[in-house]
Amino acid sequence: MNHELRAMNIQHIIWDWNGTLYDDALACVNTLNIILERRGLCLVDLDQYREIFRFPVKRYYEILGFDFEVEDWDAMAEEFHVIYAEEAKKMRLRDGVENVLDQFLAAGMPMSVLSAAETGSLEKLLREYGVRDYFDRVQGLPDIYAGSKVEAGGTLLEQISQPVDGVLLIGDTTHDYEVAVELGCTCALLCDGHQAQHRLEQCDCAVFPDIRELVLEYPPLKS
Repeated sequence: MNHELRAMNIQHIIWDWNGTLYDDALACVNTLNIILERRGLCLVDLDQYREIFRFPVKRYYEILGFDFEVEDWDAMAEEFHVIYAEEAKKMRLRDGVENVLDQFLAAGMPMSVLSAAETGSLEKLLREYGVRDYFDRVQGLPDIYAGSKVEAGGTLLEQISQPVDGVLLIGDTTHDYEVAVELGCTCALLCDGHQAQHRLEQCDCAVFPDIRELVLEYPPLKS
């Protein structure tokens, strides 16, 4: 469902990182396949991954056949992040990210990042990719387990001190939509991230094939 953003009085944009600004879905697939191969489980391709990926991420591991009655979840989460750190070095920002951020920044639109990534790792990646200075605040999670972002989102909103009806949350998963609904924010979702487009379209919010369409749908205007 495509909703008109142009008429909305957006005063602050909250961006998701993984899959939204950072095009890292393939890094997750490659990492996941290394872990699956070590355990003799069936590998997945990018399309299959986008069909099963969900939050909390422990659930999608169970769908893939991991048995946490015998598997140590903490050890596997650490294993994932060690491998992912190498695979992520091969990834890049989503096409058009810097141009879109430039346009919103030039229009005086304040922006923040909300992510299920561990805060320290998140800050490091934002700086490595040269985009940290676009954002007023960065809110990740305190651990590496990629749980729900609802509590972290509430913390971020308190820091922003902006009425929720003026906040637009942009992500790439149904969980981003769930977070937006829980917090009372407007939501927009981007395709070609961590979930299949048809899953995103089940959410009652705007869905965009290309990040650059956000500027066309919601042209940033100088105040």
